[in-house]
Amino acid sequence: MSNATLDHLVSTNTPRKPILHKTKNADRSKRNLFILTFLLPTFIFYCVFTIYPLLRGLYVSFFDWSGSAETMSFIGLDNYKEMLADPIIGTAIMNDYFLVVTKVIGIVAIATLFAVAITRLKVKGSSFFRFAFFIPNIISVAVIAVLWRAVYHPELGFLNNIINLFRSDDNLIRKVWLGDVDSAMWSLVWPSIWAGIGFYMILLIAAILSIPGEIYEQSEIDGVSKWKQFTRITLPLIWEQVKVSIIHITITTLNGSFVMVWIMTEGGPDNRTQVMGSYLYQMGFRQFHMGYAAAIGVLILITSLLTTAILSRLLRKETYEL
Repeated sequence: MSNATLDHLVSTNTPRKPILHKTKNADRSKRNLFILTFLLPTFIFYCVFTIYPLLRGLYVSFFDWSGSAETMSFIGLDNYKEMLADPIIGTAIMNDYFLVVTKVIGIVAIATLFAVAITRLKVKGSSFFRFAFFIPNIISVAVIAVLWRAVYHPELGFLNNIINLFRSDDNLIRKVWLGDVDSAMWSLVWPSIWAGIGFYMILLIAAILSIPGEIYEQSEIDGVSKWKQFTRITLPLIWEQVKVSIIHITITTLNGSFVMVWIMTEGGPDNRTQVMGSYLYQMGFRQFHMGYAAAIGVLILITSLLTTAILSRLLRKETYEL
């Protein structure tokens, strides 16, 4: 066989790497285009309804604007300077974090207790309790606020009437729970906790049920008490879900407590129950000080980000894998 024939056979049988390389690039391009096709609408939606409002709010915070006027007067950082001198801002921030602390403690503790009771203690009627505690999560926050406002009514409210049943004298209590400076904030805490227990209870139930039963069986053979099972087995293995619950409650409280507060108290009495969200609404849509309201919105964003970052670091813990 001649050298020319050998060269021809080698050239025809040798894989053409450049062609394969081009094929891989083409497949990769098609795959990226396919992914981009599905991601692009979501990205556009996110930019239009999240990024743009954030940037627009930051821009408006540097102006004096009523919200309806055609012209906006640039005032630089004056809105932020006004916030530093505004005593209601301090009250609103303290109230927000008061709700955060009380809701985190109340919701996480009660949700964990019920989750353990349903899964580990095998209480009767567990299906009923799951359904009953989850009902508030399918009800609008506005409806919950109206319901609890009726509960706190000084004359027709359920709470005063229950207390009066246990009084021996004829002097009926007509306490104005939402109008009393000492009780107004606490009156906002209980409906917030009641409304949030169900969701986090279901989350923790799912986490507990994912723990292999053999671990508990072995601990029972070793004579480990129920309390030690909870502290040394259950809690460490569901810690990631507990951490997520704490952070989620914090974010939703700092950003979403406005509805409950506004419907039940409108920030009163004497601005004692104002939170940042309700004060933003009051300044923007009641007093038409939209630039100042935008500055409050920026403050809410900053406090939410900082609080979330600090919590994520403080709650960092070794993760146990099954």
